[in-house]
Amino acid sequence: MRSLKKYVMALMVIIISFISGCRADIPVYHISEDIDFSFYKRVAVVPFDNLTNDKNADEIVRQVVVSELLASGLVDVVFPGEVKAAIAELGIKSVSTLTASQIKALCNSLKAEAIIVGAVEEYGDVKMGNISAPQVTLSLMMADANTGSIVWSITKTRGGAGFLARHFGAKYETLSETVLLLVRESIRTLYKY
Repeated sequence: MRSLKKYVMALMVIIISFISGCRADIPVYHISEDIDFSFYKRVAVVPFDNLTNDKNADEIVRQVVVSELLASGLVDVVFPGEVKAAIAELGIKSVSTLTASQIKALCNSLKAEAIIVGAVEEYGDVKMGNISAPQVTLSLMMADANTGSIVWSITKTRGGAGFLARHFGAKYETLSETVLLLVRESIRTLYKY
């Protein structure tokens, strides 16, 4: 009986250690409940802000966002070159400070019902003890063409070394896998309604 209590206590310590070592990357997102998202058939993804030290992070993540939007089968996405040309033609200096009238003009020029803007806040390896693992933080917003209002936004982080990688040397995701899964999970919140 005494040895059974020891085993139960040891098992409880292991379970508590495992649970406390696991972290849930809970996205922070907003979605307008009064909007019918099936209305959005064509969207434009503008160049993202890059708040990282990796000079290509914004374009890498933007291409994955475009691919995942297309893969969803729910929207058509304006070709990125067309988006850049329209931005230049309209004389827009910064897509991170778009006004409602600029959003309307850009969407009108591209024949899109909405635009998606974003920022890559974290991209690369983070050190956790003696282990380095990829971690990415992304913020996305979708603005309606007619109103210029934000109808969807999300900020989400994915990556880092989990409990099994930190304590048992288990394999963790590559940076590419982290980006892909982060973007996929983010876009799913857009179409879950």
